[in-house]
Amino acid sequence: MIAELQQVVAKYAHALDELNVPELEAVLTEDTTWTFTMPGQGVLGPVAGRAAVLDFVRDGHTAQTGRVRHHLNNVVATMTGATTAEARAYLVQTRNTGESIRMISTGVYTFGLRRSDGGWRIAELALTLDNAL
Repeated sequence: MIAELQQVVAKYAHALDELNVPELEAVLTEDTTWTFTMPGQGVLGPVAGRAAVLDFVRDGHTAQTGRVRHHLNNVVATMTGATTAEARAYLVQTRNTGESIRMISTGVYTFGLRRSDGGWRIAELALTLDNAL
């Protein structure tokens, strides 16, 4: 069970970085909410609903330069109910422009996961960054 939860987190990161909308859509609940906390900038969000989140991701990809990667590690998942779980992961975000590679940010993700007949999905995502972007 824990491996399944970790797999959802990994699929999220890959889909996000590749802008694989069908795969990202498959790991999100219809009512998913995303919230971001950045030092000095406060809280962004929540971005509510899968359609709004996918638009948010598309806009983010349009604005970015270089190849951005979300490296999620030290994933710890725990069951919180029969069909709910939480996963926490550290983030190291990098950007490769082809000329240089640099670390953009670090932070902590908290995922609220919910199981349905289609498997585990992300119902809530909270990212707390250690630095402002």
